[in-house]
This record gives sequence, structure tokens and C-alpha cells, in this order.
Amino acid sequence: MIERLKGLRSLDIEVATRAAIAAAVPLLILVALGRVDWAPYASFGAMAALYGRSEPYETRWRSVSTAAVGMVVSVGLGILVAVAGAPLGLVAAVLGLVIVGGVLLTVTLGLFPPTPLFFVFGFLICAEIPTTADEIGIRMVITIAAAGFAVLLSLSGWVLRRAAGGREGRYFSSLGRLPTPRPRAYRDAAVWINIAQLVLGSAVAGSIALLAGVGHPTWAVVSVVAVVPPPRAPHSASRSVHRIIGTVIGVGVSAAVLLPDPPAVVIVLVIAVCQFAAEILVGRNYGAALVFVTPLALSISHLASTAPVPGLLLDRVIATTLGATVGLLAVLTARFATRRSDPAAG
Repeated sequence: MIERLKGLRSLDIEVATRAAIAAAVPLLILVALGRVDWAPYASFGAMAALYGRSEPYETRWRSVSTAAVGMVVSVGLGILVAVAGAPLGLVAAVLGLVIVGGVLLTVTLGLFPPTPLFFVFGFLICAEIPTTADEIGIRMVITIAAAGFAVLLSLSGWVLRRAAGGREGRYFSSLGRLPTPRPRAYRDAAVWINIAQLVLGSAVAGSIALLAGVGHPTWAVVSVVAVVPPPRAPHSASRSVHRIIGTVIGVGVSAAVLLPDPPAVVIVLVIAVCQFAAEILVGRNYGAALVFVTPLALSISHLASTAPVPGLLLDRVIATTLGATVGLLAVLTARFATRRSDPAAG
């Protein structure tokens, strides 16, 4: 980990700072207005800033704006499901659509992070927040405003680089990451295997959590999506174990942050710091990034929840372990199936 951090460039700090600002500004505005219960909508809109890192602006605008639309649609679906009372069958059906759409979107456009995790997370959390029909508009406005701010912030460096002219290399790091769009990704069997892993794994983890009476089964589903790698990524058990460890450690970090019951403004700052750290690490070690993604997620959820923190944390440790285990089994199953169908791959 230390060796990975030694490779940090000024560009890494730049993009991570933008991601942190994208999260902090709308949340601080909500704190000032006394409406921290709207924090999840602003937070998920702000997650658009996690996309398009290190890309030239001619492709970044597409990546970030597409991610913003994906986050807004995911949150919007969650709000509509919440208004309908979040019946289990409807949640499961729409979750399947979000997974399919999220995977196809990330693979087809070459988005990074190459996972539907944030889309799934945004949908599930917003689906479980009690909402009435007259609140749809304001919650969507908050999400769209935060996503729009994240897009503008992500593209803001274009103005400075234009002003630098031919001296760009002297003042700014080069933008070398080019996404690899795959317009025919929907024809790739590996993409649909990945979708099947996520859909079936989510259904299994969620069902076990419900039958076992685990509180907040949503986190079991989120953990499945966090553990299963994207299409054609190495299906390594060690990688999945690293993700499990990162998630569980992240729950411990969350306990240290939330158990003292800090004021909302402190939680907002924690969210900003976690978004900064997650952006730094997500391209280097996803398991390490989950140490910060987890408290980021739990802090967002906590701002909109009145439930006692100790019970929530215990539920989330159990649900996280369950979901991560199911995700690992999905990884091993796909690995075994791949080796059976193609002995040369083993």
C-alpha cells in the first residue's frame, strides 16, 4: 500500500480534491438549511465526480455527464420505489434493471470505476427512505443540482488549461487515460455472465438476510456488487478476500466515526475526506478503497436515519460479511465454470 501511495501524482491530488469538494459543498448547504435528511440525494449526485478521472476533456465530459445521468436515474428510480412503499418484489425487479443498465453502461462507454456499485447503492438507499409523492420534486432537484455541480467541477480544469495554452505541460499534469468504448459489449458473453453473477448473487444474499432476520439487508446486496469484479477482470479469490477485508475494516472505521455521535457538519467533513481517499485509491487497490467507501456510504445513510448507531453497525457488519461471502462464491463459481469451458484458461 505504501509503495502504491508513493506513486501519487499531482493529478491524483487534483481529481481527489474535486471529488471531495463535489461532495462537501452541497452537503454543507443542506446542513446550513437544516435539512440533513436530504443528504443522500446530494451525496449520490455528487458521486458523478468519481468518474472520468485523468481523461482528456473531449472524452471526460462524456464520461462524467453519463455517470451523472446514471446516478440521477438510479436515485430517481429509488425515490419512485420508495413512494410506492418499497414492496420487496418491486425493489428486486428494479434492482435487476439497475444492475443490467449499470453494467452495460460502464462497459459500453468504458467508464471508470468499471462497476455499477454506485448506481446500485444510490438506488437501494433511496428506495428505503420513506418518501411521499409531494417530495419527489425537491429530492430530484437536489440530486440533479449536485450531479450538475459535480460535472461542472470535473470539467473546470479545461478553462485553466486553455488559459495556459502551450505551457500546459509546465503547469498541469498530462491527461493520458483514454476510455475504451465497446459499442457491441452487449454481445459479449462475459458481460452477461457478470450481470448474472450480480443479479443472482444479490438475490441470494438479500434472501438469506431477510430469512435470517438480518437488519438492513440492503447492505448484503451492496457487498455482493462491491466484491464481484467487472467483466473479464481476473476472477481471483485473493482479490475478493481483499475486498471483503477492506469492507469489514471500513465498518470499523465507521464505528470510530459515528459512535461518538458527532454533529452533522463533522459527518459531512468525514464524507468529503472519505470521497477524497476513495478517489485516490480506487485505481490502485479496490480493497483499500473500500476502507473509505464503506464509511462514506454508512455516513451518508446515517445522516438520513434516526436508528441507533450501534445496532446499525452490527447489522451492517453481519450483512456485509454475508454479502461479501456470497459475492466470493459467485466469483469462484464463475472461475470454475470458465475453466471447465476453456481448460486452457486454467
